[in-house]
Amino acid sequence: MWVPNLPVTVLTGLAAGAGVICIFKDIYGGPPFDKKVLADGKTVILTGATSGIGSKAAWDFAKRGAKVFMACRDMKKCEEVRREIVLDTGNKFVYCRPCDLASTDSIRAFVERFKKEEPYVDILVNNAGVMEAPARVTLDGFETHLGVNHMGHFLLTNLLLDTLKQSAPSRVILVTCSAHSKGQIHKEDLNMTAKYDPAAAYNQSKLANVLFARELGRRMLNTGVSVIAVDPGFSDTDLTRNMAMMKSVTRFLVYPLFWPVMKRAMTGAQVILHAALDPALDGSAGDYYVDMKKTNPSELAQDYELALWMWKVSQKWTKVAEHAAALAAT
Repeated sequence: MWVPNLPVTVLTGLAAGAGVICIFKDIYGGPPFDKKVLADGKTVILTGATSGIGSKAAWDFAKRGAKVFMACRDMKKCEEVRREIVLDTGNKFVYCRPCDLASTDSIRAFVERFKKEEPYVDILVNNAGVMEAPARVTLDGFETHLGVNHMGHFLLTNLLLDTLKQSAPSRVILVTCSAHSKGQIHKEDLNMTAKYDPAAAYNQSKLANVLFARELGRRMLNTGVSVIAVDPGFSDTDLTRNMAMMKSVTRFLVYPLFWPVMKRAMTGAQVILHAALDPALDGSAGDYYVDMKKTNPSELAQDYELALWMWKVSQKWTKVAEHAAALAAT
């Protein structure tokens, strides 16, 4: 009677199990956005394009024929990613431009250069972000999460609004996540100087993203500029690098447990492509999408009075008027 070799049987079982898990992971992540929808002739600005879903979105935009401007803080890494995208997609119209979202002067310099180079922008993707960073402030004195995740994108978008309107139909995409539902806007202490908590700071910034989308969408009604907030879901990126768990041996125990239900970065990026290119989303006014499906954000994120308050504070803190005047004078 034939007796199976135990080591071979075990290895075969493990391989089969791994295959099943990989298939489950792909199915669980959801389908890709329609590959037949192209971006020929469109100009895209994308922040946070050097890693994670940002780099995959940049690749996909380039593959679909777009001219892509990667707004990055780390120019060396940006150039490495850009070269890979150009070689892989055959699209030479992919560019790196310095833009540090922790510096309002850097943001203005990016916009000034872009406007000199390009007359139009069809799609602005506000994707860059930090998560659970240690207590510190940006060059302008904003708490890091608030400054990078919200204030920087608020200023960038506002300084590009005239170009976005001239380019209509155009779109502004804000990448947020389900953490917004846990967020609170700390009106009395936005910088959380009295009691800093990294998770609460991150959640506040993500709520600010959704509130920004709602108020911007309201202001852009009948302008041809569509505004969409998207949640890419639980994606496998290095965004969590600052979390204490990811810096300890716990990572090697927890990560394998979550890996099957974590989306690949390319899968997570599909929500950005959908929001940017799906014709059905024309006219969106701050709508919130999860896995390419329109849904309602948290109740607090639908508070228009809070959204207006946040807009006015952001406008004052980032000195939008001063930066816009400086641009007009160049």
